[in-house]
Amino acid sequence: MDCSTTYLPFESTGYFSKIVEAYLQQHENIRPFYLHEPNWEGIKTSIQSRDSHPVNRKVLTEVLQQQYMGQKNTEAVFSNISLLNDSATYTITTAHQPNLFTGPMYFVYKILHVIKLAESLSAKYPDKNFVPVFYMGSEDADLDELGFVNIEGAKWSWDTKQTGAVGRMKVDKQLVSLIESIAGQLGVLPNGNEWVELLRNCYVNGKTIQEATLSLVHTLFGHYGLVVLIPDQPALKKLFAPVMAKELTEQFSHKAVTDTIQSLQQFYKVQAAGRPINLFYLIDDKRERIEKEGNAYTVPSLGLRFTEEAILQELDEHPERFSPNVILRGAFQETILPNIIFVGGGGELAYWLELKTVFENAGVAYPLLMLRNSFSISSAKLAQKQMSLQLTDADLFLPEHLLIGQYVEKHTEHQLNLDKEKAALQAYYDQMSRLATQIDPSLRDHVTALSHQSLKKVDELEKKMKRAEKRKFSTAANQIQSIKQALFPGNSLQERQENLASFYARYGSSVIDMIYQSSGDINPAFGLIKLQS
Repeated sequence: MDCSTTYLPFESTGYFSKIVEAYLQQHENIRPFYLHEPNWEGIKTSIQSRDSHPVNRKVLTEVLQQQYMGQKNTEAVFSNISLLNDSATYTITTAHQPNLFTGPMYFVYKILHVIKLAESLSAKYPDKNFVPVFYMGSEDADLDELGFVNIEGAKWSWDTKQTGAVGRMKVDKQLVSLIESIAGQLGVLPNGNEWVELLRNCYVNGKTIQEATLSLVHTLFGHYGLVVLIPDQPALKKLFAPVMAKELTEQFSHKAVTDTIQSLQQFYKVQAAGRPINLFYLIDDKRERIEKEGNAYTVPSLGLRFTEEAILQELDEHPERFSPNVILRGAFQETILPNIIFVGGGGELAYWLELKTVFENAGVAYPLLMLRNSFSISSAKLAQKQMSLQLTDADLFLPEHLLIGQYVEKHTEHQLNLDKEKAALQAYYDQMSRLATQIDPSLRDHVTALSHQSLKKVDELEKKMKRAEKRKFSTAANQIQSIKQALFPGNSLQERQENLASFYARYGSSVIDMIYQSSGDINPAFGLIKLQS
């Protein structure tokens, strides 16, 4: 598939937070909150840090090999799993919950970014190995956030009564029925039936959502050697048990993150505050908060109560029943993986910047943080509209009303801006004020009021002139609206709304390779991909 891709700095888009922009610019205010700079030198220091924090590679590879039993076309993946036994092998990791059918497009972008980074680092450091990893946050219990998908503007939701960790939920009749309903929408598109068949093969009745997600992600990205890790495993949780025990007995993470937030919020808005104990109790279809009341540990919603000795025994015998929340999830990830780079979105980087002290207190290596690539994909028809309207790529990020107004002012044959006239009017009232105050100083306020009234009426006239002229450009305005709706649906980024199905159904699996070819590695950017066919 032919395409062209242009890149814009994240800071120029207006869609990223101040804290993310500061991190990209390595502003002095943000420097105390990360360990490795997001560049080649930072990769070196991250490798050195990782070498001083070894992981249990034997347990990791055994778990991964077990997870992949029964999957097809695993040659590239099993080769990378085997490499993980070597102390010269490092992972490049991104993480996400098991969103339904991969969820928003950024799910795809972050995965392709770690694949591209692993490839680039392998070429730069031939004496080392780099494995791309997708770490599945399958213990998330927020089905309202994960259980729907948007396909070309239509929202499809999974109506199930299951509760608890989404990854442990099972494909049921409702989900199978949902796939068949989606088939009705996509079946008319060139590759729609191929996408639906993928879903049918991966989301089989009775399979857990984390198993189904692994199958789908492996089918889409396994040929690149991407390794999917489901961390909800007793053997992996056991590796993290010492940190969880420290959390239970000392509640160390809450103090660490609270102190960091107090420092960070002097400059930036913060988001992840955490709790006194940043662990959940995870059993069957329940994932509930652990709290401490005096010397007792309780899970109020389940009616459970433990002494300190009893809960530590529970942790030792059943580590799989303890689930880290957002404050400790990253430390769990970096405990079990030989990771050097974490690739995440703006929101993820923002809360990871709160966690450096948590990692230090847990004795866990803190990785280099990399903002993932972002994209908007424009069809050949939309790209042609943009060209005919003479809109630059930067123009596309303007609010719709400003973009239409800018277009009208550029192409109209009439004067629509009354700034000169307003300046002349202001000068007229200034002169009147001087004449009036010579007679009576108290008249200044009266003249000022007249001035404000007159200028307000001229402002209203200017707006009416612009609205009237905009109506003459209705065709161009409609075209601008169609471009904005496709690239920024609901005034949001396309990648936060549309699902891969929207593009796969039209262009087939080649759309994934196209995005991969457009992906940067160490220097992420916002790419506008314009299809040419």
